[in-house]
Amino acid sequence: MAVETDKIQAIAERVAASEGMTVIGVEVKGGPSNPLLRITIDKPGGVSHGDCQLVSEQVSAILDVEDPFPGSYLLEVSSPGLERKLTKAAEYAHFAGRRARLVLREPAEGQKVFEGTLAGLEAGRVRLSLDSGSMAEFELSNISKARLVAKL
Repeated sequence: MAVETDKIQAIAERVAASEGMTVIGVEVKGGPSNPLLRITIDKPGGVSHGDCQLVSEQVSAILDVEDPFPGSYLLEVSSPGLERKLTKAAEYAHFAGRRARLVLREPAEGQKVFEGTLAGLEAGRVRLSLDSGSMAEFELSNISKARLVAKL
């Protein structure tokens, strides 16, 4: 079963953009007998259940016509979540302004865990505004784990 994930990504991005949203990721999970197509969307101010339903209905209609996913599958459209993991370089830029916790492979200034506000990604370096008011930069390759942190 050949799944055209690039085509699915393009379809999802076209639908999301028309509704003022951004596609964070498209992934296929599960085995051949029960595949799950998961599309993660985001927008300023957060994603509602209605946003997920709208994108799901529109993407589903296009997928039925263009058929880049042969056979049956379950389509899931969701938000990235309040405390989602950051797994792709582009997410550090997309989530700029949000709080995040970074765990480093090699310590910087004697510590491995940093928390602050993401200030973007430049030339392979993640910028993090620390609570002390200073700006820290870390090589993307030195980050072993990263997660958004919900403000309480």
